[in-house]
Amino acid sequence: MSWRNELPDELWRKILEIGIKASSFTYKDLCCVSITCRRLHRLSDEHSLWSHLISVDFPNQSSSVPSPSSSAKSLYGIWFERERERKLWAHKRAVLRKESQVSEHLRKLREIEVRLREERNKLNSALSELSNLHKVSRASVALNVWQPEVVRGRQKQLVEQCGVPVESRVRALDMEVKLCNQQLQVFDKAYRDEKRRLDTAKEELKSMKYHPVRDYKPTSDESHEHRRRRKKMNSIH
Repeated sequence: MSWRNELPDELWRKILEIGIKASSFTYKDLCCVSITCRRLHRLSDEHSLWSHLISVDFPNQSSSVPSPSSSAKSLYGIWFERERERKLWAHKRAVLRKESQVSEHLRKLREIEVRLREERNKLNSALSELSNLHKVSRASVALNVWQPEVVRGRQKQLVEQCGVPVESRVRALDMEVKLCNQQLQVFDKAYRDEKRRLDTAKEELKSMKYHPVRDYKPTSDESHEHRRRRKKMNSIH
C-alpha cells in the first residue's frame, strides 16, 4: 500500500484546503494533483476547493459561486476562459500602443535629423562667408604696404567686391557660428535621447511579440494585484 492510501480522505482534504487558503496552490497545482491517482482526482474535484479558488481568482464573481449541486470547477473553467480572453485583448492593445510609440519616436527622430541638417548647412554657410571676409580683411591691410602691381590689383579687386562693412559683418558671423554650434549640441543631445527611447521601445515591443498571444503573461502590476487579492480573501475567510 502506498503512502497516499495510508492517509484518510479527511487529512488529504485538509492538506488541499490549507494549500489553497495559504495561496500556495493555484488551479494549475490542483489540476496536477488530480492526475496523480484516482483518489486525489476525486478529492481535487470537490466543490469547496474550486469555490474558494473562484472567490480568490475572480472576486468580482464571488456572488455567483454555485451551490454544491452544481460544478464549481466547470464554472471556474468558464470564468478562466473569459479572463484569458480579456488578457489576450489587453495584450493586443498593449502591442498596438507600443507600435504607436515606436512610430512616434521615429517621427521625432526624422524631425530632429532635418533640424540638424538645416543647422549644419547654416553653420557651413556662415563659416564660408567668414573665411571670405577674413581674406578681404587681409587684402585691405595688404594694400597699405608695397607689393607687385599684379598682386596689388587682385587684392584691390577683392576689397572692392565686398559690399558690406567687414568688421561688423565678421562680428555678426562669429556670433552666428557660436549660436549654430550651441544649437547643434542641443539637437545632438535631443537626437541621442530620442534614439535611446526608440531603442527601448523597440526592445519592449520585441519582448511583447516574442511570446505567442496564447502565452500572454500578466504584467508585474497585475501579478502583484492578484497576490494582494488572494491575501485579502484569505484574511476574510
